[in-house]
Amino acid sequence: MTAHVAEATRTLAPAAPRRRLRRVLLVIAMIVVLALIAGGAFALWTVRRPLPQTGGEARLAGLDGAVRVVRDAHGIPQIYASTAEDLFRAQGYVHAQDRFFEMDYRRHVTAGRLAELVGENADAIKADKVVRTLGWRRVAQVEWDTVLSPTTKAYLQAYADGVNAYLKDRKPSQIALEYTVLGTTVRVDAPQKWDPVDSVAWLKAMAWDLRGNYHTELGRALAYTTIKDVARVNELFPAYPSSQNAPILSPRDLTNTADDGAAAPLSKDGVDLASPAVSRALSATAGALGAVPVLIGKDDGVGSNSWVVAGRYTTTGRPLLANDPHLDFSAPSVWVQGGLHCTDVGPACPFDVAGFSFAGFPGIIIGHNAKLAWGVTNMYADVTDFFIERVREDTYLRGADWEPMTTRRETIHVNGGDDVHLEVVSTMHGPIISDVLDDVEPVVESPTEGPKLGEFAVALGWTALTPGYTADAVFMLNTAADADDVRAAAEKFEVPAQNIVFATTDGHIGYQAPGAIPIRQNVPGAPVPSDGTWPRPGWDERYDWTGYVSSDRMPRALDPAEGFIVAANQAVLPASSEPFLSRDWDYGYRAQRIRTLIEERIAAGKKFSVATMNTIQNDDVSPYAAILVPALLDQRLPDAFSAAGQRLLADWDYHMEEDSAAAAYFAAVWRNLLRITFWDDLPAAYRPQGNSQWLAVIQNLLGKEHDAFWDNRETVSVVESRDEVLTQALVLARRDLTVRLGKKPSDWRWGALHRLAPKHPVLGGDTIPGVVSNYFNPDAVGVPGSGSLVNAMSWDASTNSFEVTAGPALRMVVDLADLDNSTWLIPLGVSGHPASTHYTDQYSAFTAGRTFAWPYSASAVAAAQDKELRLRP
Repeated sequence: MTAHVAEATRTLAPAAPRRRLRRVLLVIAMIVVLALIAGGAFALWTVRRPLPQTGGEARLAGLDGAVRVVRDAHGIPQIYASTAEDLFRAQGYVHAQDRFFEMDYRRHVTAGRLAELVGENADAIKADKVVRTLGWRRVAQVEWDTVLSPTTKAYLQAYADGVNAYLKDRKPSQIALEYTVLGTTVRVDAPQKWDPVDSVAWLKAMAWDLRGNYHTELGRALAYTTIKDVARVNELFPAYPSSQNAPILSPRDLTNTADDGAAAPLSKDGVDLASPAVSRALSATAGALGAVPVLIGKDDGVGSNSWVVAGRYTTTGRPLLANDPHLDFSAPSVWVQGGLHCTDVGPACPFDVAGFSFAGFPGIIIGHNAKLAWGVTNMYADVTDFFIERVREDTYLRGADWEPMTTRRETIHVNGGDDVHLEVVSTMHGPIISDVLDDVEPVVESPTEGPKLGEFAVALGWTALTPGYTADAVFMLNTAADADDVRAAAEKFEVPAQNIVFATTDGHIGYQAPGAIPIRQNVPGAPVPSDGTWPRPGWDERYDWTGYVSSDRMPRALDPAEGFIVAANQAVLPASSEPFLSRDWDYGYRAQRIRTLIEERIAAGKKFSVATMNTIQNDDVSPYAAILVPALLDQRLPDAFSAAGQRLLADWDYHMEEDSAAAAYFAAVWRNLLRITFWDDLPAAYRPQGNSQWLAVIQNLLGKEHDAFWDNRETVSVVESRDEVLTQALVLARRDLTVRLGKKPSDWRWGALHRLAPKHPVLGGDTIPGVVSNYFNPDAVGVPGSGSLVNAMSWDASTNSFEVTAGPALRMVVDLADLDNSTWLIPLGVSGHPASTHYTDQYSAFTAGRTFAWPYSASAVAAAQDKELRLRP
């Protein structure tokens, strides 16, 4: 499966042979029809038919009064209405105009109904099985029925009404070109009405992609299956380097105390993570959950930068706030820009907010209002645990008793195929996730000889599977005016757990940690801790969660003495000072680079401006290079050919610039270094992707010339040392780039390897006919940056590619002295229609590191106006 779900639309790989000829004929039809995209009046009409009306007047049933939708030259809508419900009704209408297929795709994924949309495909069905097992939409339905406030429900219903008003009487081909393409291979009916629960379910997808230490917990378990030594596994997951990379806050910054929830070590108590049964259960878990389509980001690519600087250090005397969340790149972009403005702001209609939203959910997720700006970054809080359950038939072991598991039946409807039936099994800890795939052989078997006491399965405990109030929190943030308001919203913002940095127009800056964080019991024992970093024995009640860290214990700060805050996925506080939030953070090299740039400017007596903040967002200095290059230059290479690559590093300034030969060579060295050092020790499912964790590991290993990890276990009778491995990495990198980029190192360019190529979630795969793929997917562009840099254009070192996998999904800088002086940008454009000029009209600016003016006040919006649509009842 690709980073999205292109493989879920593989039209030449039907599940049943009897359908093969029909599918092939349909593919031919698709190619013939879509070849018309290349030219002709019919083609022009076909591809432009879904483009929305953006000027003049239109009717929107249910409005209380007229609504204005003002768009600028980039098509970004600013909505003006007299009631809050009219604002969200119009936002639903506009989102449907610009992005309905994206919304429809997202709701099919979050409901476990992807096969209904794309047809009979094994990958789509796998995805549906996993999502049904997790029950995203079931939890969202409970939130709608029993949890959310009446006001929030009114806003969600108004949004749904606006979406449905746009859909009414429109054929699929009038809504999105994707339906025309899909219609050549599967049946495409009129889209179902939008339900408010469709919006709530989207929050579960967001929480899933931002779920904290899930991958590192699984990674420890998978590494243990081959290394079989807890101490050596711990070398691969070093403690956060607080003495080198500062946490977000120091204890003196806190405006509250935080001393509960810490966990002590405890015993494995019978869990042999290296046993074949447990190993295969965990491996099945990794494979099954990898089937879930990526909607906003995954694994190493999920991160973010945010920082805020107090007015005493700015050119205006008021704070500046910057934010750039790092998520998956897709076409269209993950985020949508816009503004929501009550014509008379007051208690009855409190919104005057602009920023970034998700198509499919009302309100603004990141942005500012007239009094406060806020940004978010992933807190990496530990909100998931794997519980290894001992099961026997339809029961599981709890202490000395076998308790009944709960089961439910799910039916997955397949477009053009037979229904698929699924039995979902759960324990008190959560759903069993290790056996959700039909095509996986039984992976849990008895781990012991003698009487059969049960088999192993893996259940997932996850805070997002408990109904919560996050939807309420979104609207509370939209109207927040001060630190108390942010704190109140954060108490509701349970999942995903995100760092919130904020600033106010009256000069305050602050930080707030939200989220539902489980408290894990202290059980004294032995080497494997109970702090959520390792899988847990489900049969021992001592390992159960006992509640959540109380909201008044969550770290927060207001106006810290040093006058700035950097929150970029690093540890929130030193480990000795925090409530238990996580042990697994980004290792802070990126955050420390931002902090260093801020401190250097302050020390030089220079003030910060919006342009300064934008410059920092594009910083591409590599902390990897700063740590590794001195050791690499110490190596004596065997010949002049190899040394020609090494010489590039001698006077390199460590900038990962697009035209840099040294950057290209260093990246190739890094990839080879990880492969040589770790591939012989780790299972294929846990090969290093190259994020900050692996930089911390290598940094520690550089001081251990003969550490066991340097030795390649595949070379019999030879024991490699550090210098031999570094030399091999240098030599192999020279050979690799000679093949890829040419014999002369001076001709190499990082951008020739490191390319950004956003993909459509359904029509972006290699199996999609070229005429279709080329139309929906923007051209690849070479870009600067790299993973764990400030300009965090990530790539996956476990593959043979340097292609960008994730990065800044938006960039914003807010000037709290003059909101109209703020800037914003998304990677592609606001429209989801490839025929629109706004599908990619921000792409070239994004790849060049530029941003656009962000009009906010009524006068600024009017001055930037390009078109206006008036919606009437």
